[in-house]
Amino acid sequence: MNDPGSQTYFGYGKETSGVEIPEEGADYYAIKDVPHGDVREQWYFSKTTSDWRRAMVYTPPDYDKNPSARYPVLILQHGAGEDETGWTRQGRANFILDNLIASGKTKPMIVVMDRGYATRPGGKLFVLGQGTTPQDIRTAFETFEAVIVNDLIPAIDASYRTIPDREHRAMAGLSMGGMQTLFIVPRHLDKFAYLGSLSGPVFPGFNGGPGTFDPKTAFDGSFADPASVNKSLKLLWLGVGPKSTASTTASNALPTLSEPAESISSSSNPKALRTNGRPGVAAYTISLPASFANRHSQKEAAHICKSRCGP
Repeated sequence: MNDPGSQTYFGYGKETSGVEIPEEGADYYAIKDVPHGDVREQWYFSKTTSDWRRAMVYTPPDYDKNPSARYPVLILQHGAGEDETGWTRQGRANFILDNLIASGKTKPMIVVMDRGYATRPGGKLFVLGQGTTPQDIRTAFETFEAVIVNDLIPAIDASYRTIPDREHRAMAGLSMGGMQTLFIVPRHLDKFAYLGSLSGPVFPGFNGGPGTFDPKTAFDGSFADPASVNKSLKLLWLGVGPKSTASTTASNALPTLSEPAESISSSSNPKALRTNGRPGVAAYTISLPASFANRHSQKEAAHICKSRCGP
C-alpha cells in the first residue's frame, strides 16, 4: 500500500513509497569511497511556458576544483509519471557516474535532468496513458522540444562551463524520455551528436508511422536514410528488451528493419555499442537481450548514464 506521507520516490505523478530490493552482486550504483560530484538545482525561466522551471544538474567531482575545465553535456530524461529527481533519487545516476569516472570508464560530464512535461499558456496538461491520442503526444512533445532547445540549453550553457556545441551534447531518456529523445534529436542535429533511447515506446500514428512500422516513415522519416543517420550522429544507442510490451515498444519493430547492425558496429566505424544484437537489426539500432533493468544491459551501456530503475 502506498504511503502518501513518504518521499522515497516520485512516481505516478506524485510522491510515493517503495520497497528497494538490492541487485545481488552489483555495486555499480553504491556510494563508494571515490570523489563525488554534486547534484544542483537550476531554476530558469521558460519563455515557452511563461513560467519558472527546475532542472537537476550533476556536475563531476572536479568541477569546482578546476575552474578552467569545460565539459560535455548529457540531457537525461525520465519516464512517464516521474520528474526531474527520478534519475538521482531512485536511479542513483550521480553515484553511477561517480564510480564510472573514478574507474576511468567514462569522461567527466555535466548531466541535466529536466521535468519531461511542459504546457504552453492556456494549454491542457499532458498525461501519457490510455486515451492519449497521437495529436496529444505531438502537441506535448513539441512544447517540451521548444523548452529544451530554446530555454534549457541556453540556460545551462550560460550557467555552467559546458562545451556548447553539438559535438559535445547528447540526449538520452527512459521510456517516455526515450520517445522524447527520438522526437527531439533528429529534428535538431545542429545541436546534438549523440542519441540514446532506453525502452522508448512506439505508438502507431505518432512515431511508428501511419500503420505497420516502416523505418522510412516512422519517427517522421528521420531514419529513412541510414547513411545520412550515420553521418549525422556519432552514436545512436537503442536499448529494447523482449519483455517490453510488444504493442508499444520498438522490440516488435526492430526485426522489420532492413540493414544489418554490423554496418556501423565494425571496428572501422564504432558508432554503435554492439551488445549481442541479432541479425536483421537496422544499421543504426541495437537490440539488447534483456530489459533495461537487467544489470548486463546496464553495464554495457557505459556511453549513456545508467540506472537500475525500470520504466
